[in-house]
Amino acid sequence: MKLGVICDGISRNLLHAVDVMDEFGLEYAELQFVGDKEVGDHSQQEISAINTLLRDRGKPVSCLSRHIFAGLTVNNVPGDSLHTHHMDALKRVIDMAHVVGSPLVRIMSCKKEQILWGKNGAEKWNVANGAWEKSLALIAPAVDLARAEGITLVVETGNGTMINSNYTACKLIDDLDARDALKVLWDPANNCWCHEIAFPDGYQQVSDGYLGHVHIKDVRVDSPRATLEVKKLGEGQLADQYSLLARAMHKDNYDGVISLESVYHPGNGDFEAGFRECIHPFLSLFE
Repeated sequence: MKLGVICDGISRNLLHAVDVMDEFGLEYAELQFVGDKEVGDHSQQEISAINTLLRDRGKPVSCLSRHIFAGLTVNNVPGDSLHTHHMDALKRVIDMAHVVGSPLVRIMSCKKEQILWGKNGAEKWNVANGAWEKSLALIAPAVDLARAEGITLVVETGNGTMINSNYTACKLIDDLDARDALKVLWDPANNCWCHEIAFPDGYQQVSDGYLGHVHIKDVRVDSPRATLEVKKLGEGQLADQYSLLARAMHKDNYDGVISLESVYHPGNGDFEAGFRECIHPFLSLFE
């Protein structure tokens, strides 16, 4: 399968990150922060240098991952100052995607309202009525922009966002009639917060043409105590599910990229050390 890494999980020094990628045979570079800037904030000269480095080293860009729409709430509306700020950033990221040849641009979704649908009384007393429709309205202009620019967006399943499961991600795509321009960026570890089982439940939800990109890390969640611990890959609560997931993705000839999201450190803040502890389990699962 096509394997890569979110490069700043190794280092924001892209040259060093690429050297480490070569050390382990990783091909696909996902860009989030390069140097001291998030993608979408680099100058044309900086983008050109990034493109030259990656092309010279044979590292296709899998995805440009800015935190588009992160921090918005359902109190925001399309065209307000914060939404406009994010849309302007999205335009810059898409411009960069055209230069570096990235087929995908990540978006997020607004902050989570916990209960979106209900029945037998919940629809009156518990549901955040209208929240889902407001979130659709915030993302719809991004889909229109992607269509006009000939780019595909991927919406990440986030642990604190409106799209926090594969079910909500697919429903978003269907409700926006956006299967041509919007796919799911599935982060199974993030989905643990809403207790979605990665395999078979999560995978079956997205396997019919919805899946565009995958992030892999391992975690231990304790929702009642509002606590999240990132674990070495294979030592968290997804350990037994990832082997089954990898087997199914191989069988189904998944042709997107799987990025190791290196956000684990062994207690000392050294994320490259964490990457080096996780890379071999990652390769053994997905190669």
